[in-house]
Amino acid sequence: MYKVVLIDDEPLARQLIRALLAPFKQIEIAAECRDGFEGFKAIQEFAPDLLFLDVQMPRLNGFEMLELMDSPPSVIFTTAFDEYAMKAFEAHAVDYLLKPIVKDRFEKAVQKWLSHAPHKDTAPVNALLEHNIYEGYQHRIVVKDNGLIRIIPAQEIHYIEANDDYIKIVTKEGSYLKKSTLSHVEQTLDPQQFVRVHRSYLVPVTQLMRIEPYEKESHIALLHCGAKVMVSKSGMAKLKGLLGW
Repeated sequence: MYKVVLIDDEPLARQLIRALLAPFKQIEIAAECRDGFEGFKAIQEFAPDLLFLDVQMPRLNGFEMLELMDSPPSVIFTTAFDEYAMKAFEAHAVDYLLKPIVKDRFEKAVQKWLSHAPHKDTAPVNALLEHNIYEGYQHRIVVKDNGLIRIIPAQEIHYIEANDDYIKIVTKEGSYLKKSTLSHVEQTLDPQQFVRVHRSYLVPVTQLMRIEPYEKESHIALLHCGAKVMVSKSGMAKLKGLLGW
């Protein structure tokens, strides 16, 4: 018996998926959730094989929830919006269903997953996250902090530092580790607001207070928070282009 979790803030959408799943006797609905917070807890509790996941939800959206997991289950996305690069989703996730969901299309998606279910391959979801498929830029970063989920608004970030297989997000409240790469998080944040000044540092423009020469062609940036970060030659060129120096 396969276990699935439905994550959608619309009760009617969950009801429809529940009805469409009824003919699939080998599938059991382990939980129904209204947002990413509930979904994350249900995944930890039930370890489902498959998620039916909405993208746009209050509190914690579908993408942010997946980023909290090291090995997320297989995912069939369900959403009312087609601007989330549907073709890319279909290439990397199990499937992408546009609301209102059509019965034949739903059954095709489930059969597609069942044909690969024994392998429980989670690579497509990880690939999807790494390629930052969705449109627009994030205005927050979600991290796990001592078992709790913490949402960090972009405007509260002092700087982000590469830390082996993690990034360290530094704020007034403290620093937080997230398993990700600096390159990935750089793609998700507004390039008009955050600049990769060095291979190890991503800095908000609003934090820049002063830039001083260091050695050879490198510089040191003094931030309003009191920190000092290295600025490489290419990082300096980015700053000059963005700030019109």
